[in-house]
Amino acid sequence: MKDAARIEAKLGFDRVRQAILDRCSTDYAGRRVRDEEFCSDAAEIARRLHRTDEMRVVLMFEENFPTSGYIDAAGFLKPLEDSAYHIDVLSLGKLQTLSNTVRRIMAFFGSVRDGIYPELAKMARPVNYYPEVLRRIEGILDRYGEVRDNASPQLQEIRRRLAAAEGSLSKKALAVLRAAQDAGWADADATVNIRDGKYLIPVAAGSKRKVRGYVYDISSTGKTAFVEPLEVMELENEIQELRGEEELEIERILIEFSDFLRPYVPDLLVAAEFVGELDFIMAKARTAMEYTAGMPVISDDGRLVLRKARHPLLEKALAGEGRKMVPISLELNPEKHILLISGPNAGGKSVCLKTAGLLQYMFQWGMLVPTSETSELPVFDEIMLSIGDDQSLENDLSTYSSFLQEMKAMLRD
Repeated sequence: MKDAARIEAKLGFDRVRQAILDRCSTDYAGRRVRDEEFCSDAAEIARRLHRTDEMRVVLMFEENFPTSGYIDAAGFLKPLEDSAYHIDVLSLGKLQTLSNTVRRIMAFFGSVRDGIYPELAKMARPVNYYPEVLRRIEGILDRYGEVRDNASPQLQEIRRRLAAAEGSLSKKALAVLRAAQDAGWADADATVNIRDGKYLIPVAAGSKRKVRGYVYDISSTGKTAFVEPLEVMELENEIQELRGEEELEIERILIEFSDFLRPYVPDLLVAAEFVGELDFIMAKARTAMEYTAGMPVISDDGRLVLRKARHPLLEKALAGEGRKMVPISLELNPEKHILLISGPNAGGKSVCLKTAGLLQYMFQWGMLVPTSETSELPVFDEIMLSIGDDQSLENDLSTYSSFLQEMKAMLRD
């Protein structure tokens, strides 16, 4: 539609769009909100509205439907189609979340009677859930998203040796400190310091050469030297080597898992898009619930009938002031297609016009509208709007001149 951004700003739909955007959990849903456009196809409008209305009912009455765990996954799944790429631990945790979310969604649609949520159920049909993928992930990650010790026998052995070396390191550092204290090189109340992962013994500066090792630092007073003992350094080197082995083994596990996962990637990408689309619809439904909005009748004879219509943004602003919105009702049809409203300033003329315009735009965008559900809305090819003060100082246009220019553009189009 021509000049959509200006019309959206004039009607306030840009703020409705932002309200929906604020309720998205995924970047995918955010892009859908930003990219979705005014639609003049009645079948497509009906599809958008039915999906949103079904989700509204689900959120209101279905406790078993998962409303969390919606994440973006295409960014780390798509590269897996290349055999040179392997998944990392963070992405593996996200895949676990995605798999659990899909499992719960599919279980929900499997438990409801056929025909209750037809549009949402239709979306779920192409989605496949693979429990073996989730089982493999659960064999690698613990409940905190860390790689399990028993993810492989090799990793378990490396971590056993690592734990033993770290225990020996702590004991060795403490033994060196006590020996230094017994020799009078360190204060009786001194403790082992750990800096940058190194175990340091604080000794009197004059005794720093009496402890075999490397002088790591000197205190600001110059009275204390922090020494990394030689025995400790040897253990630290051993630990560093074991950590390197640990990293290599984890990488091997992830490469092996990625090879296992690769045949499932196309279906997982479908599932990821499905989850993102549900997140988009859920954001619309939550916004509709805030607006107490419902699904109107789609008119096929050109009638526009608004019953108990409310401007959602004005209603929210009034509620913040402790005031109530007064709904409006109006009707237009092919025989009576002009509505003339007259009255004093601040009498509600612009509010009436903007309410009708905003609700019609919301409807054709695929958003539920705050009216009685007996309201009827037709499908227009486009919306043209001239409202408010659009005078331009740069073009030396008065308000009325601006109005005439807009009328000219409308008639031309």
